[in-house]
Amino acid sequence: MSTPQQSINSGFGAKTTAAEVLEGIDLTGKHVLVTGGYSGIGLETTKAVAAAGAEVLVPARRPKVAEEALDGIAGVETDELDLADLASVQAFADRRIAVGRPFDAVIDSAGVMACPETRVGPGWELQFATNHLGHFALVNRLAPLVSEGARVVSVSSGGHRRSAIRWDDPHFERGYDRWEAYGQSKTANVLFAVHLDRLAQERGIRAFALHPGGILTPLQRHVSREDQVELGWIDADGNPVADWFKTPEQGAATQTWAAFSPQLDGKGGVYLQDCDVAEVGEGGVAEYAVDPDEAERLWALSAELTGVDGFGR
Repeated sequence: MSTPQQSINSGFGAKTTAAEVLEGIDLTGKHVLVTGGYSGIGLETTKAVAAAGAEVLVPARRPKVAEEALDGIAGVETDELDLADLASVQAFADRRIAVGRPFDAVIDSAGVMACPETRVGPGWELQFATNHLGHFALVNRLAPLVSEGARVVSVSSGGHRRSAIRWDDPHFERGYDRWEAYGQSKTANVLFAVHLDRLAQERGIRAFALHPGGILTPLQRHVSREDQVELGWIDADGNPVADWFKTPEQGAATQTWAAFSPQLDGKGGVYLQDCDVAEVGEGGVAEYAVDPDEAERLWALSAELTGVDGFGR
């Protein structure tokens, strides 16, 4: 059953924090996977979810860095994973399946933004490979461990409005633009949730995509200070000047709400922002990003590229 792409008047908003979203919600006994869960809004998600009682698994390309960032947070485990390397994705999934503990939520929060042109695997563009294909392969390989009633949360961005899927050149082989490449990868994150929800809801699994808001975090590592000044994000001294920026705690709220709020029970396949269901159109979600035909087409392409289709079989 599809969910309308329109506000449900949740009562939360842009300034809500992840901890506030979880007030009164006991996650004791829950097992949660958070990619990127040791930096930026991923770290704040890990903190909030662990504080509510859940046990959190944080995959990390740099396990030692993750362990240092997560030191002192009870109930958190790390494991090695490089989303840009499908062999690493398979090895991680094989280890988790051998452990056999199911997940009650999977939050795909890791990502890269506006990086220099980089090729991985068989020549894939890095942002599409990491932000989308790596998460696609991960979730599909972990399909046997995604519990009935679980939620899969795909962290997109308002940047998805920069580009639809470039079906004729998804890997930018005919000229690279770092912002269009980022936008395409974020559109892919939305379409992934749209089709996953369609495939998995018969198992009681629902999927959501979301825009966390604008937050200054290490995600901007490839955007120079000069570029950030030109974009109107910061001043010459490095101070935020845009009044719409969120704190990391606020930036983590929508993905935490997506994963655990009872307000979303029975819903799925929609794009969220500011802890509510977004409207289609300017300021919300682009129509092409929630188009079910585009979502099905991207799923087929992704399964072909990665060789994995754990939910589509």
